[in-house]
Amino acid sequence: MPGRTSKDNSAAQLAHLPIAIPKIFDQVQLSTANHQKNFVALYKLHAEAAQYTEIVYNGRGVKLVGERAFEDVFQRMLILVFPQKKGVAQAERIVKFVGGYTKFINEKAAEETVNQESKDEDEDEDTTASRFTAHLLKFLLKGFTGKDKIVRYRVLRIVAEMVSHLGEIDEEIYTNLRAALLDRVSDKESPVRMHALIALSKLCGAEDSSEVEDGQSVLDTLIDSLAHDPSADVRKAVLLNIPITEITLPHILSRTRDVDTTIRKVVYLSVLQSNTTQGDPPVVGPSHPRVLTIAQREQIVRNGLGDREPTVRSAAGALIGAWVENIHLKFEDNLPQLDEAIATDDKVEKNILLLLKLFDLMNSTVATDALLSVFSTKEAMFNEIEFGDHYWKHLTPESAFLARVFVDYCKATNDETRLEAALPVVTALAFHIQESYNSLLDNIQNFKEEQLLLEYGEEDKVHKEEALLDQEFIICEMLKLAVNLDYADEIGRRKMFQLVRDMLSQEGLPEGLIPACLDVLRILSVNERDLIRIVVEIVTDVRDRGEEEEDSVVKDVDAETNYGDTPATVRPARATLSRKPSAELSPEERARADVIDLKCLTLCTGMLERVDSTLDDNSTLHGILQDLVAPSAQRKELPFRQKGFVALGLCCLIAPRLAVKSIRLFMSQILNSPDDLKIVLIQSVFDMIMVHEATLRREWKKEGKDLSELIGYLAGLITADTSRKVHALICTGIAKLVFSGVIADDTAISNLIVAYLSPRTVDNQELRQCLTYFLPVFSYSSSANQERIRKIFLKTFNDLNNIRRDLDDGEDMVGAAQVVAMFVDWTDPLKSLNAVNARGNNRDGVMNDSIHIEMANDIMMALLKPQEFGVDFQSDEKKVLLQVLPKLHIPDKVDDDEIRKLKLVIYNVMQRRPLQDVAANKAVAKFDSIISEKFAQQLEDFSEEDYKKLENLKDLFDFLDSIIPEDDEVVEVVPKKRGRKRRPQSVASTSTEAESQANYSTKEKPRRNAKRRRISGSDGEDVDSENTPVPSAPTRVLPKRTSFVFISISMQN
Repeated sequence: MPGRTSKDNSAAQLAHLPIAIPKIFDQVQLSTANHQKNFVALYKLHAEAAQYTEIVYNGRGVKLVGERAFEDVFQRMLILVFPQKKGVAQAERIVKFVGGYTKFINEKAAEETVNQESKDEDEDEDTTASRFTAHLLKFLLKGFTGKDKIVRYRVLRIVAEMVSHLGEIDEEIYTNLRAALLDRVSDKESPVRMHALIALSKLCGAEDSSEVEDGQSVLDTLIDSLAHDPSADVRKAVLLNIPITEITLPHILSRTRDVDTTIRKVVYLSVLQSNTTQGDPPVVGPSHPRVLTIAQREQIVRNGLGDREPTVRSAAGALIGAWVENIHLKFEDNLPQLDEAIATDDKVEKNILLLLKLFDLMNSTVATDALLSVFSTKEAMFNEIEFGDHYWKHLTPESAFLARVFVDYCKATNDETRLEAALPVVTALAFHIQESYNSLLDNIQNFKEEQLLLEYGEEDKVHKEEALLDQEFIICEMLKLAVNLDYADEIGRRKMFQLVRDMLSQEGLPEGLIPACLDVLRILSVNERDLIRIVVEIVTDVRDRGEEEEDSVVKDVDAETNYGDTPATVRPARATLSRKPSAELSPEERARADVIDLKCLTLCTGMLERVDSTLDDNSTLHGILQDLVAPSAQRKELPFRQKGFVALGLCCLIAPRLAVKSIRLFMSQILNSPDDLKIVLIQSVFDMIMVHEATLRREWKKEGKDLSELIGYLAGLITADTSRKVHALICTGIAKLVFSGVIADDTAISNLIVAYLSPRTVDNQELRQCLTYFLPVFSYSSSANQERIRKIFLKTFNDLNNIRRDLDDGEDMVGAAQVVAMFVDWTDPLKSLNAVNARGNNRDGVMNDSIHIEMANDIMMALLKPQEFGVDFQSDEKKVLLQVLPKLHIPDKVDDDEIRKLKLVIYNVMQRRPLQDVAANKAVAKFDSIISEKFAQQLEDFSEEDYKKLENLKDLFDFLDSIIPEDDEVVEVVPKKRGRKRRPQSVASTSTEAESQANYSTKEKPRRNAKRRRISGSDGEDVDSENTPVPSAPTRVLPKRTSFVFISISMQN
């Protein structure tokens, strides 16, 4: 800045500022294109004004007259902007101009500081820019607590625009600004909160966590608002401005599951994709896939490609495409060596393989989804991929995975041209598989021998095991690829068949390769019966091989192959799988036999999972069932029991008679089994019921038993104390049986709802996700299901209330009002599928649009006589029930008996069970008014005496007459201080209710102070001259129910 000089005529020289500055503001509010020009013009005025000062304190001080004059005019211009509402374009341009000028003036001050020739000058000396910034901030801070929300918004908007360009400011001003912004984070207006958080996000980089003494840090505040602020706009603003660090990245990725679609899309496009690279030339950014962990990469791909909104899935696909294009960028010292492991010169193929290296290919399907997304969004990359002979000779887990997914994509898109060009011939692939498998067996054998002779370190052992797993994965991917080959070539088919058969016949075959081998064998078999026969034969050969040593290397598939080796002419299986008794085996032989049996169980299980034909059509299965499966299920060792019951359950699915005999065995083992086995048993039982329900009911009925007992036992397991996974499995199975109509007992539905809302399942996301989908779908699927929900409403609501009363400290659950709202929503007749069909002129199904009328009637009757419904509501729970009445759906047409019945119970609740809560009574009165007005014609000229004559309402009147008064219905007759005790007008003594009420209504009301004549009695006292008997003072009375009172209320309403 120019040096300051003293001027006596400063006032005259500064008089042009109130004219020049408004002209600049007039220009900048019209367009942002002239902002840069006006930055220069305003800075020139500012610099000129700063030259004018006054000497004070006898020359010991300087008064900055010019700067203060400039700042005053500048602030007056801002005051005119403050009342402008959000969205006014002129005000927004001025706000941007203020932020831009703050940046401009501080940059100028920084340039002057750098170019300063005098090194003796104090570096901390104030400048015109720093004083202007500080004075403007102090002025704006006054508006943070303004009463007008528009003023608070404008002030925060200007500060958010300025805060990135403040330069160096005083510590006190920084502290005050930080505290004021943190205070505005809790503002009730979302635009104010949004700009406060934007400003804080630009301050958090300058905050030192060690200096934060009390309260949350700025970063913690941003993270909390990102997760919990109710406004989607606020969360979006934080998401776009929060810095991406190791601390904030997990919270940013959690927004991929945000309820707002726009936010989920912004995460992928504006946050992750925009920060994949930085600078020019591009370098690795904070969201580059190499910076992320495997779990974070999988979370991004899984949530993005699995999103229900197409726009979010498209954004996720664009992000993955950007990853592929920028995966080759170098990053630090520990990652460039990834390029060296890729033996290819093709850039596209190399980038894809580099990306696949960053995923867990063996234990997750995320990499498959990501690669399919690349093929669909980057068609040019897909077209450039080619697989030559060299490719198949040097397979890695990533290249094998790429080839397999490429073939699957071609099959899915029916791209036969690309498929034919990519796939090798069957014979060549068989050779590759054979070579890789033999190498795997050799390496496994060498590893076992080396473990005996050498002492491996933990790292070396892990490295060797990972290498073996990689080899196994390559073979598995080639076998999956072999499923899609063209087996029209008979020679290639025979060679592939013999290879797979020999692999399955070996003890050393890794268990992970069995499913892939069976898939190939199923393709090569003529039909299911042929597949079963081949597998049974393999199992027989393996188990009966005894102590004979088998070759560890598969024979050369290129050797001469006779037609007799094909599946059509293989020798038949033996009838039994006999072997030497276990007692005659040595410990080594027994251990080897156990290993073989476990492998055979896995083989049988895989085969049974791939067939649908019945057990009766495949007699060869009986031998396996009797000699392998059943004995394994009866053994004590958990691995045998678990695999044995899995195989037995699969056999039961294709054998109804076996299911009838075995289901009791499965049920008897559930309670005392460990969780892993318990899951197998429960799954098998549910599957048998779903598949063989009719057969099980018929056979059990012949024995005098009912299948409902078994189903009831399963439904009772919902409330048992089990692990979360078992609990979720039970609820899922019961929900399926209820939805399919197998379970007709409404208690099962009630148990599901209690489990859904219980605090015990708050951490069981699998259970809650299942029931969150099931309960609305089940309810809306038909009016009959909504009727079932209505019937269990009160009982289930009472059970949940009991649970809520017994909550421990720190436990929480859904409130009573939310529970009632859920039931009202589930029973809404307008959401029923029958209602949808009716609106669509589909006459299938009958819509029950009076279900909420019946629900209201149930609520009223439960309040009148709770013991009849087995409930016990407290006052606050009664209030919730009554307040929901006006929200029920009342159809335009209701049966006369139903509406009269509802009117009767409403009246009895208002007269005999009124609540002390005013809001609850108002809700009942409002509901009564709605009913009376909407159905005035049906309720007109109808008395209670006429109601009693209706046979349809006989049960209702019996119910009303049986009501026992509660304590609050007791009428205490307290003598008055003045006058005599009078007979209560609501008491009925010797006359009937109708006569008593009629007589009372026609009598003339006696005068208050009239003296009554008395007749002497035995004790000399007087009695009334009209011989009226003197009643004893009653202690309990019943309110009257008369036609007169009822009709008068109806007419009033």
